[in-house]
Amino acid sequence: MENAETVTFGGSRLDRAAELRGDAGALAAAQAQGRASCILLWRGKPLVSEDGLDRLLRLETTHPLLAKAPPALLLGREEDGRLVFASDLSDWMPEGLDEGALGQFLDQTEQCHPDLPGGVFAELRRIMTRLDPRDAELAATAKAVLDWHVSHRFCARCGAESQPAQAGWQRGCATCGGQHFPRTDPVVIMLITHGNSVLMGRSPGWPDGMYSLLAGFVEPGETIEAAVRREVREEAGISVGKVGYLASQPWAFPSSLMVGCSGAALSREIVIDPAEIEDANWFTREEILTAFAGTHPILLPARNGAIAHFLLRNWLADTLY
Repeated sequence: MENAETVTFGGSRLDRAAELRGDAGALAAAQAQGRASCILLWRGKPLVSEDGLDRLLRLETTHPLLAKAPPALLLGREEDGRLVFASDLSDWMPEGLDEGALGQFLDQTEQCHPDLPGGVFAELRRIMTRLDPRDAELAATAKAVLDWHVSHRFCARCGAESQPAQAGWQRGCATCGGQHFPRTDPVVIMLITHGNSVLMGRSPGWPDGMYSLLAGFVEPGETIEAAVRREVREEAGISVGKVGYLASQPWAFPSSLMVGCSGAALSREIVIDPAEIEDANWFTREEILTAFAGTHPILLPARNGAIAHFLLRNWLADTLY
């Protein structure tokens, strides 16, 4: 796809400045000399402008709040040479926090820190299409890596507690010398077509009427093409012939790389695995078009900003290739 990198969280071409990750002196100097800024996350929710929720707020690294939560992760270098860091403020406990609302399918809550006027912490999936490509990439990268630090505190080799290293891009174990790096799990997501129709399914707990493209994790020792065929066969009982690559999307919920593929169905009869999905069906171009327009009586469009929505939109516009 010529426009593959215009998918949400892609296309920013951020300079990751990897050569600086091991240079603690250079990083400290950039912060001390005002050549660095920091974005904040709370429980994976980035701090964004309160008016519009469309812009990451960048703090100077000398901000008093960062004395308690110092910049822990180097995200990269902006075009003007300034470094961008990320810090996790999850130890802060907002007053009147509704824990139940945080676990909903779409978290609509916003948290306001008293020392951060003009900003709120908002769920990234809710606001991802409002952010420009650079802010979207920064937020997704920060969320993925900071979440990895929370879930991988202990060495997988010996069980001792490990420590962050390389400006947040590594964890090291002093006990056994083990080195651990942020993980990304490959997931295939498939635009499976037969004639004028596309195969879509839904998982239990999704809002009524919401369907999306089938998807699943790539297993060890498996090619992307094999994963596409296996997942579609397992979930919907459909055989797939030719498979092609379309686009990819980093998906920090929690740590996946969505590999968008096309696939030609060799059959139409659907036999779902209820342990995998709740339902699957063939939908015509006309039905998907009306769903995108919000006029379909039942079908809701795939989540805007997700690669499923991106692939379907390009399929409708005949711009996949």
